[in-house]
Amino acid sequence: MGLTAGIVGLPNVGKSTIFNALTSGKAEAANYPFCTIDPNTGIVPVPDARLARITAVIPTKKVIPAFLELVDIAGLVKGASRGEGLGNQFLGHIKNVNAVVHVARCFENQDVVHVDGSVNPARDVDTINTELIFKDLETVEKAIDRAQKLVKTGSKEAKAKVDYCQTALDALNAGKVLRSVLTDDEQDGLKDLFLITAKKVLYVANVDEDGIAEDNDHVKSLREIAEKDGSHVVKICGRIESEIAELAETERADFLASLGLVEPGLAVLAREIYALLGLQTFFTAGPDENRAWTIPAGTIAPQAAGTIHTDFEKGFIKADVYSIEDLEHYRTEVAMRAAGKIRMEGREYPVRDGDVMFFKFNV
Repeated sequence: MGLTAGIVGLPNVGKSTIFNALTSGKAEAANYPFCTIDPNTGIVPVPDARLARITAVIPTKKVIPAFLELVDIAGLVKGASRGEGLGNQFLGHIKNVNAVVHVARCFENQDVVHVDGSVNPARDVDTINTELIFKDLETVEKAIDRAQKLVKTGSKEAKAKVDYCQTALDALNAGKVLRSVLTDDEQDGLKDLFLITAKKVLYVANVDEDGIAEDNDHVKSLREIAEKDGSHVVKICGRIESEIAELAETERADFLASLGLVEPGLAVLAREIYALLGLQTFFTAGPDENRAWTIPAGTIAPQAAGTIHTDFEKGFIKADVYSIEDLEHYRTEVAMRAAGKIRMEGREYPVRDGDVMFFKFNV
């Protein structure tokens, strides 16, 4: 499945710097508002050390990780929904993303201007949420008008749609984001509207080097906001990530260790997005290709096979499944089979995170 996250935030909070570091992209990053005008899209591999562990035992021609698509869009300012700054023209670019990554500036630097004159994550998050609420209000009001016309024809689906829209409208008018209000049924009933505040959000605290080791007051403030929102916070130093992106792979471990870090920010960010969306990974391995595949948690074996090819799902017979730990211990398929470590799973098997699978099918 494709995994897409839209990066939002005020102008000049470090969105494009982080985007460039994570994707090695070319989004313009400058010390003035609105330097990103058109959306920038980058496809980045999701770091997963388990692929390297598999490949150490099963040599292969290609190693293919899972991928995350990041969309970096122009910054918002207060009044964007009324046309201030760049207006809300960017919002269409994130309507289809799976999750929203909300970058907030959590460092002081007089040389880097802030669009509102001072660093205040609580105020900044409120500004962004307000503009997103206004955009969703516009979408919901139009949807109610369309659904009410269909209600007159006796459509039960339209009546349910009006009820769902009214719940959303009441919440938005009260200044609430929809992800904290809508039930699963309401979310499902309104999914065709692609409401932005209904999407799950991950907050990114963009800190300086001093803020990596210990939370400063700005990060603490952002964590309080996230807790009320039922969300999480990831700390990333845009400057450090930029330096990591410039290093050769062999130099990165030493550089991270010198900063007291175990892994780069992208690894943490990707892992948190997976958890946020209830996703997990299974692997396929062989002489031609070792590959990571992304699926929702709880996916059963035939559906997992379908992520590789629809024919695999249609003609699913069974799956041979084993763990990376057993692969590392026994080293060969023959040895794992002899030890009873390769399981034969059927159509009802819920795939586990980290499973290595070989599908058998017939079409």
